[in-house]
Amino acid sequence: MDPSLAIFALAFSSATLALDNGLMRTPPMGWLAWERFRCDIDCTHDPSNCISEWLFRDMADRLAEDGWRELGYVYINIDDCWSSMDRDKQGRLQSDAHRFPGGIPKLARYIHDRGLKLGIYGDLGTHTCGGYPGTTLDTVTIDAQTFADWGVDMLKLDGCYSNGTVQEEGYPLMAKALNATGRPIAYSCSWPAYQGGLPPKVNYTQLGEICNLWRNYGDIQDSWDSVLSIVDWFSTNQDVLQPAAGPGQWNDPDMLIIGNFGLSLEQSRSQMALWAIMAAPLFMSNDLRALSNEARAILQNKVLIGINQDPLGIQGKRLLKEKSRIEVFWRPLSDSASALVFFSRRTDMPYRYKNALSQLGYKDGNYKVYDVFTGKTIPVLTHDAYFTVSINPSGVVMWLLSPIVHSGQAHERENLSLLHNHIE
Repeated sequence: MDPSLAIFALAFSSATLALDNGLMRTPPMGWLAWERFRCDIDCTHDPSNCISEWLFRDMADRLAEDGWRELGYVYINIDDCWSSMDRDKQGRLQSDAHRFPGGIPKLARYIHDRGLKLGIYGDLGTHTCGGYPGTTLDTVTIDAQTFADWGVDMLKLDGCYSNGTVQEEGYPLMAKALNATGRPIAYSCSWPAYQGGLPPKVNYTQLGEICNLWRNYGDIQDSWDSVLSIVDWFSTNQDVLQPAAGPGQWNDPDMLIIGNFGLSLEQSRSQMALWAIMAAPLFMSNDLRALSNEARAILQNKVLIGINQDPLGIQGKRLLKEKSRIEVFWRPLSDSASALVFFSRRTDMPYRYKNALSQLGYKDGNYKVYDVFTGKTIPVLTHDAYFTVSINPSGVVMWLLSPIVHSGQAHERENLSLLHNHIE
């Protein structure tokens, strides 16, 4: 397909109504506790890693002091196991008094003082997945107001201990309740993940109207198999999922596990590249206090983040699935730029993959190519010229492409600056 036609078609199909809060016009970025720290509440024996205000203060300090905030990583998100087992006398949720002695409002102020935003976790059911008090239909309004009063900036609403009927009523009800507080609170819905992620049980038009992002699929685990299962599901169902995404409304394939224990360096690059192509939220779940330089370089890659944060907000797609076990992914970007990912599912040795842009749907012309991970540039690549990339096992090669237009010297200079703009 001609990429220019594809951009029009994909942009048109993404133009559904978003939640009326003006938030998350590009995929949100930040840090989320769950995958790395789970429901560790043993602050006596594991004080550095238990779910407590000190853990979230530590991570806020790292985002603010180690260059993350300036790159867009601004959310510090609490997940399950933060609350007391009982509501207060007014029927409001309350944090565990021992692990959050200052309460959530004080933690919110600490995070806000560092130029960051606070996310919190709830569950549309009788209990959270970890067994803590849930949000039932009769407490939706009071819980939304409580979160607003505390200064919360984002709510992730899970769906354990619930059912389809409650979810059909409760998820839209919470969207209305959050809007009614008058505080801008981004809204992450786990609804589709509990209904199989696909139509007819999942109405993506409705989701785009009530949620800023939504979990479509199961939880990520700290393993390469888990990453592959998510990529497989999103790629297999891309024709359904892709049109649902756009500014203010995002498919969420779950957290980045880069910097933990389950991925190699090549696999870490692959997760980051594929999440960028999918226009996915970039929520790290790792220990920022003990991150390797290699993991930091991947997560702080400015060009890659720029691709993820492209203002067009068009989710990319898989173009090819070769017999050689090489897959090619593509995403259209603003200013006629685009991104390509050449992904190897091989486990033997580096594979030399040969193709031409014309066979990937690119129209006639010359393109400037920037390799996102090596930083090398191909000054001119003609659409019909064959190229070869060497892809490591379970790894990627990622390109940022910008067309070179020969319609006058001034226009050529302008288009040659497109790549520079993306890099900056």
